[in-house]
Amino acid sequence: MKSNLTLIGMPGAGKSTIGIILAKFLACGFIDTDILIQINRQKSLQQIIEESDHFNLRKIEEEEILKINVKNQIIATGGSAVYSEKAMKHLQAISTIIFLQVGYDELLKRIHNFNTRGIASAKGQSFRDLYTERQVLYNRYADVTIDCNELDQEEIAEKITKIYHQKRISDGKE
Repeated sequence: MKSNLTLIGMPGAGKSTIGIILAKFLACGFIDTDILIQINRQKSLQQIIEESDHFNLRKIEEEEILKINVKNQIIATGGSAVYSEKAMKHLQAISTIIFLQVGYDELLKRIHNFNTRGIASAKGQSFRDLYTERQVLYNRYADVTIDCNELDQEEIAEKITKIYHQKRISDGKE
């Protein structure tokens, strides 16, 4: 089994928060690709979008993901990482990819700043359209899908931890 876990999913799915909880549960490091972008570019995601466009943010995201070469890390990606086949193939090579699946209505309750959150979407694209478009991509790359609609973040992290340990046992690593 690959020693890294990568979390993918929509903005508001809880990738960063669940990633931190998982890192504590599994005694791993934690990488948030959105934070990597902000540190390395010295700008917020929203500033990058405003100064160029969502395609540039996706290009930068791909560059940052392709630089990741780690072991025993929880990697939380930006919601748009799945648009880059190159980035996702790289993540598949170094990690197990977990899709945190959250329903559209639940995401609407969680996200109140769609237009200022730094979400890589086309001008005028509705959140509904973005959600529909990305579900196909998340499902394409997921090794494991977790239904997060009825669980809190700690319960989700516990579920992923169980899957991680079961996989390690079946691979003869424990």
